[in-house]
Amino acid sequence: MTTFNLYIGYRFVAHHEYPNIQLPIMSETNALKGKLALITGCSGGIGQASARSLARLGCSIAVHHSSSSSKPKADALVKELTELGVQAKPFQADLSTYPGADALYQQVISELGHPDILFSNHGATGKVIGPNGNIEDIPVEMFENIWRLNTGTSFRLAQLCIPHMEEQRWGRVIFTSSVAAGTGGVIGPHYASSKSALHGLVHWLSLRYAKSGITANAIAPALIEDTAMMSNPTPEIRAKIPIGRLGKPDEIASIVALCATNGYMTNKVIAADGGWTSGGF
Repeated sequence: MTTFNLYIGYRFVAHHEYPNIQLPIMSETNALKGKLALITGCSGGIGQASARSLARLGCSIAVHHSSSSSKPKADALVKELTELGVQAKPFQADLSTYPGADALYQQVISELGHPDILFSNHGATGKVIGPNGNIEDIPVEMFENIWRLNTGTSFRLAQLCIPHMEEQRWGRVIFTSSVAAGTGGVIGPHYASSKSALHGLVHWLSLRYAKSGITANAIAPALIEDTAMMSNPTPEIRAKIPIGRLGKPDEIASIVALCATNGYMTNKVIAADGGWTSGGF
């Protein structure tokens, strides 16, 4: 009788029929021990929840935040993470520019070392024109700025982090996309297109680096509470979610942990949207 490996809560319960096969033994305290995650946009709801989730798995965290106004949140999060027994430090950087991405990376490797996990979670909406807005309402300068922030510097950080991941033959690249990438969303064409561009990046990265032990995935949330983007959603926006409520940051963080601990899942865009879309995109 074949006994199969059972995976429960980040823990592999080893089977006994094939004792020569080495399987990872994971628990909530050691699955990512010795790893470092760079999480951008880490002062927001999804970033904070994901930092806590990975830290509980033993992962050290480079906490990125974007401005002096977000520094208190970043500092409080760092204190909380260090109390969990991992290394954590805050790093302020403007990721609307490529030099800002370069500076963040250099500061992180100088103070904590090379990231093993990149969770590129930063971004902004820009002007909100909604699904019934006019395309001429988005100046081309805004289009380029949103693309640089939402897509360009995510590409740049991956470009900087992957060589070390390839050298050690282990790495995780995770992007925060959006349901807007597959539906058009409720913001505008600049935002939706910047997020869909991340999907093409995931596909290329995963196919190119899978054999080097590097996975690449994107998470596409719909409307998540406790985030600046959805601080005051209208009833019409809420009504788009079949499950009847907004998502919670912890629900996205659990997918981040899955992407970080699972070495077999790559080249995926995971829609966490309360049923808005009927399948993957």
